[in-house]
Amino acid sequence: MRRVMKWFLFLFTILSLQLNAYGLRLLYAQDKIVAVVNNDIITQKDLSDFLNFLRMQLARQYEGKELEKQVAAAKPDLINKLIDDKLILQEARRTGLKADESRVKAKISEIKKRYGSDIEFQKDIARQGIVQADLEEKFREQFMMFGIIEMKVRSKVVVRPEEVTAYYNGHPNDILTPEVRMITAITLENQDQADTFSYSLKAGQKLDDLVLRYPVTLNKLEVKQGEALRKDIEKVVFKLGLGEVSDPVKIDDQYYVFKLDDLIPPRKPTLTEAQDKIENFLSEQKMQGELNKWLDDLKNKSYIKIIQN
Repeated sequence: MRRVMKWFLFLFTILSLQLNAYGLRLLYAQDKIVAVVNNDIITQKDLSDFLNFLRMQLARQYEGKELEKQVAAAKPDLINKLIDDKLILQEARRTGLKADESRVKAKISEIKKRYGSDIEFQKDIARQGIVQADLEEKFREQFMMFGIIEMKVRSKVVVRPEEVTAYYNGHPNDILTPEVRMITAITLENQDQADTFSYSLKAGQKLDDLVLRYPVTLNKLEVKQGEALRKDIEKVVFKLGLGEVSDPVKIDDQYYVFKLDDLIPPRKPTLTEAQDKIENFLSEQKMQGELNKWLDDLKNKSYIKIIQN
């Protein structure tokens, strides 16, 4: 009996040592330094946290495979982006900027509204390896960076009226208003109903009559290409001719049939109508150029080292 106990104790000791070694390796991997920026370091954990934070922000615009595609596209330049952010944050702190805590709380509340409850929210961010305090700190830093960029860069960007006029005259195709399509979206419960409904509508039966025979939901949509429309829906509705009816489209767990009711073609707006849009575009263009110059200046004054694997 004593021999058996000794054997179990021996196995337990070996297993504990192995688990501790694994834990140390995991901890080392998470704390591994990947870059040094002045007096700050960037660790592997910082990279992971940033990627999770980025995923949460992108999830407001994308989902499924498209979300993963956007996240994957951001990965190659992740260290450089973190270095830029670190430099901007260091400058914000050096200047004494503080984040507005009410804006931080509002941002967290905005995210929580996408969940059924606070418990669901906490579980979801936990699956991504972060807690609410991590999110709050990220938003706090984000607002500080916005503030210093506003102070040091954006406030110095000026777009003159003659620049707006020159762009209006020199880029007629860029300022066209987008094509607008008036769509009737018909939602049905299953494939058979959707097939029959689409066929009947294409054959000339009236929509009002068909609605009385099938359990459907109708929605009138005014859509512009590239604006607030799922890509799988956009792909279908922008192929339709005037009055044309689509084949059934399965989206999530429902089936949709689309009918193009009206079409407003693109047109060239007047200078007055296009002025704000052009001014914003030119301002952002100048802003990006000035931001790059400012960052280059910060980099030239800083110690930066990327530590390769």
